[in-house]
Amino acid sequence: MTYPQSYEAIVIGGGKGGKTLAMYLGKHGYKTALVERDPLMIGGGCINVACIPTKTFIASARLVHSIRQAAEFGIRVEGVAVDWPAVRKRVETVVSDMRALNLKNFTSVPSLDFILGTGRFLGPGRVEVTQTDGATRQLSSSRIFIDTGTRPAVPDLPGLRDVPFLTSDTIQKLEAVPARLLVLGAGYIGLEFAQMMQRFGSRVTVLERGGQILSHEDADIAELLANHLQSEGVEFHRQSAVKEVRPLPDGQAAVAYEMPEGRREWIGTHLLVALGRAPVTKDLELAAAGVETTAKGFIKVNDRLETNVPGIWALGDVSGGPQFTHASLDDFRILRDNVFGKGARSRSDRLVPSTLFTDPELAHVGLTEKEAVARGLEVQVLRVPITALTVPRARTTGRMEGLLKATVDKPTQRILGCTLLAAEAGEMIGTVQAVMMAGLPATALRDAVLSHPTMVEGFNALFAAS
Repeated sequence: MTYPQSYEAIVIGGGKGGKTLAMYLGKHGYKTALVERDPLMIGGGCINVACIPTKTFIASARLVHSIRQAAEFGIRVEGVAVDWPAVRKRVETVVSDMRALNLKNFTSVPSLDFILGTGRFLGPGRVEVTQTDGATRQLSSSRIFIDTGTRPAVPDLPGLRDVPFLTSDTIQKLEAVPARLLVLGAGYIGLEFAQMMQRFGSRVTVLERGGQILSHEDADIAELLANHLQSEGVEFHRQSAVKEVRPLPDGQAAVAYEMPEGRREWIGTHLLVALGRAPVTKDLELAAAGVETTAKGFIKVNDRLETNVPGIWALGDVSGGPQFTHASLDDFRILRDNVFGKGARSRSDRLVPSTLFTDPELAHVGLTEKEAVARGLEVQVLRVPITALTVPRARTTGRMEGLLKATVDKPTQRILGCTLLAAEAGEMIGTVQAVMMAGLPATALRDAVLSHPTMVEGFNALFAAS
């Protein structure tokens, strides 16, 4: 009979929240096991296939775009070209360095056992791990935490699997820039890759099922971003329902889709499916532990990240919360304080900002205008365009595209939400978030002495608008 190795905590999956929890517990003397299934995913999806590599690609795309605009700044540049293998090598170096750093951290923390293998539940407190070397071992603990993340969702489209379609993972491994790229989906992933590949030299078309890109955003913001991307050459077809995908003899793909004006067909070299992400739960055998999931496969948790089974928690993307690394990190704080401390933290009252790393960036925190109105709140909506008057810094850098927008509660003058479409919006949004967390009125930013000339100075103009 095989007796399971006992731990004070088992963490399955090394995403941001899970790995941070495992290292915290190991450093504080808890005997902890961290199970990661893939040696190329050490450190989690963010550093290996998501945030870090994609933003490194975007940095290269932004640089080549800036160089092409050099004449506007009085700089003469000749012979600009994209060296795609060199771009990829730089990305791979950034990722491999961070992966190695994570591995070093995992294997040097006292009381932490790092196990490479696939874990599955045998029961509520028991896990079997099939290691990458083929060996199996059993683990047991009264506290098990699941942070297995998500993968690109692949829809059931007729003919899709007959063509070598791309996902956000596989497009990063291409040997050359696509000549003609079709992107299915105008969400965060689709738009970042669309602009990036257009700047690298692709001819990019985006198909969106709905009437606007970024369906969760206010229409004015979404339309302004769409117009800017179109000005760079990205083509959008909205209200487009894909009907069929088929391979062509020359190696290209054909995609048939319906629009209000009729049926159309796109033909090109590469097809990127960017229609959201699905939870990685298939091999966990959650049913053996009695853990419930949603209709889409995400693990059901409450606001304290507890599953329906005592002693089992889920955090990060797999728990169905906001799919951001910083949200996963806060999930760690919830579990650290609630399970191993004396806290009573919850994810119900936290402000989670988001940033879309297009150029200009789109950053948001709190409620959108349409969300505030839908709740029946009495609101004041403030808007100012990016101009030389509202944001002088934008004029000096030549990055004048965008809009600053805020939704304010009229009775209290508290900021309910803010959306920024601007250069460096991801850096700017933290200022508004801090004011919201402090419960200060909008006038605090209207009257603040903000450094000139900076992008943040635009908040003086935004919160003075009426």
